[in-house]
Amino acid sequence: MSSDIPESDWRRFKEVHAQAEERYCERVLEEIKVIISTGAAGSAHDRYLRVYQLIEDRDEQMAKAFNDFRRSTAVMQLGILRRMKLLTDAELGLFSELTRTRIAAIASL
Repeated sequence: MSSDIPESDWRRFKEVHAQAEERYCERVLEEIKVIISTGAAGSAHDRYLRVYQLIEDRDEQMAKAFNDFRRSTAVMQLGILRRMKLLTDAELGLFSELTRTRIAAIASL
């Protein structure tokens, strides 16, 4: 099975990629906000350490989902985005049936 996707799906991927990245960053910022706003849950230093650890963890996830931006890795990234719930049903529906099938297979791993 070729790792490349059709040109039309590649163009859609470029659009969806940016939207999913924004969604991911918003999600992480919300997690940080929860840590910061729970002042009674430890000292400022404790909250700082939790934020630092969260960012380290989320940065690893972000790298897997977004860093290898190539046509040959697009389907794999889309599968990862789907598994992370960053690719909506509407966005998934923009892709060809073959690409959707491949995304679903990767997301189910």
